[in-house]
Amino acid sequence: MTPPFTELAANLDDIAQQGLYRSRRVIASPQGINLEIDGKTVVNFCSNDYLGLTNHPDVVKAFKFGADHYGVGSGSAHLICGHSAAHHALEEELAAFTGRERALLFSTGYMANIGVISALLGRGDSVFEDRLNHASLLDGGLLSGARFKRYAHADMADLEANLDKASGNKLIVTDGVFSMDGDFAPLNELAVAAKKHDAWLMVDDAHGLGVIGERGGGILEHYGLGQNDVPVLMGTLGKGLGTFGAFVAGSELLIETLIQKARTYIYTTALPAAVAEATRASLKIVIEENWRRDKLKQLSERFSVGAEQIGLQVMPSSSAIQPILIGDSQTAVDISNALLDAGLLVSAIRPPTVPQGSARLRVTFSALHEEQHVDRLLDALAKIIVSRK
Repeated sequence: MTPPFTELAANLDDIAQQGLYRSRRVIASPQGINLEIDGKTVVNFCSNDYLGLTNHPDVVKAFKFGADHYGVGSGSAHLICGHSAAHHALEEELAAFTGRERALLFSTGYMANIGVISALLGRGDSVFEDRLNHASLLDGGLLSGARFKRYAHADMADLEANLDKASGNKLIVTDGVFSMDGDFAPLNELAVAAKKHDAWLMVDDAHGLGVIGERGGGILEHYGLGQNDVPVLMGTLGKGLGTFGAFVAGSELLIETLIQKARTYIYTTALPAAVAEATRASLKIVIEENWRRDKLKQLSERFSVGAEQIGLQVMPSSSAIQPILIGDSQTAVDISNALLDAGLLVSAIRPPTVPQGSARLRVTFSALHEEQHVDRLLDALAKIIVSRK
């Protein structure tokens, strides 16, 4: 190999020695509670399909209708000829669902976050991000060219101290539900701080939308906040709603600005119209079937209580994300592999996704899980983790 590629090989070896090597598992079955991996059926505890809508018959039927009517591709970007009636209807329904003037579809959540932050900020402006924000939010802040500052996790004093020094346009950016910890951002305090310092507040509610709140309105419904409190709301469609893609919702002025300036909207192909039709169907289920959220909460609480009883270090979380702190990366991988041998799929999350020394097992629940699944996981964890102490 030539010298540059020799260096790449050495880097990969170093990643493996630290217990940080990532690899893919090939799934041979539909997404759901039970997955087929290497010819073996396992119970899935690492999906973000929180409400179990990915294979809901009404959602699949709507997808097939969309494919029959529109084809399997959108053919172009939204601003060329890719914006179908299905896309437009979904945007209107998402705006109504979130209580906002308008919504705008993006092909992925990553593209939405990068596009929004870069469209709103530039050199001379300032962006403030929670230290545990998702990578897409951090990358969006860095790519915008604005002054970039990370504040300590959910630490209002640290944020306010930095806001006092800022100039230009100011944007505070936070996850709503933090994807690796499962805790909630202090949105009431963030909204007050944003107004006090004439800053915008942007919330990425990827893991709250459809899941949190009595009607699934997400973290903003949980706190009782509206468009005036949180001007920029991003939500994904591939988690609680069970499909694919993302959207940004806010004022007429915000959405028109993004249409003109968000490069990740302007210069990419629209998501397939069939996906938009499927999402319209899943959104109806999210609104109408409260039992899914109720069951998800019951299962998560059952696991949290049980995990504490057997001495596991469960991180404080009121969401369907229930992380177990392990610490050492290789140990987390070893436990994850032992669980897989026992027929249970649980992801080991390691740096740089989480801070150094805080590797964990990220357990997530779905409304399609049953209490027996929770108890089986707890029994396996007791045998594997507790026996290692």
